[in-house]
Amino acid sequence: MKSFACGDVVPGCTASWVSSTDDEILVLVARHASKVHNLDSVSAEMAQSITDRIVAVS
Repeated sequence: MKSFACGDVVPGCTASWVSSTDDEILVLVARHASKVHNLDSVSAEMAQSITDRIVAVS
C-alpha cells in the first residue's frame, strides 16, 4: 500500500490517502486539488512533488 498526505505539499492541509498504487493516489489528489484548492490542473512539477512524497505503508 502507498500513502500520501496533502500537507506534505500544501502546508496546513490535513487530507491524506492510502491506496495500492501511486497512480491511484495521483487521481485522488487531483480531484482533491480541484475541489479544495481550486486548481484546474496538476502541473508536472506538482505531480513530481506529490510522487516524491508518496510512501509505502504496511
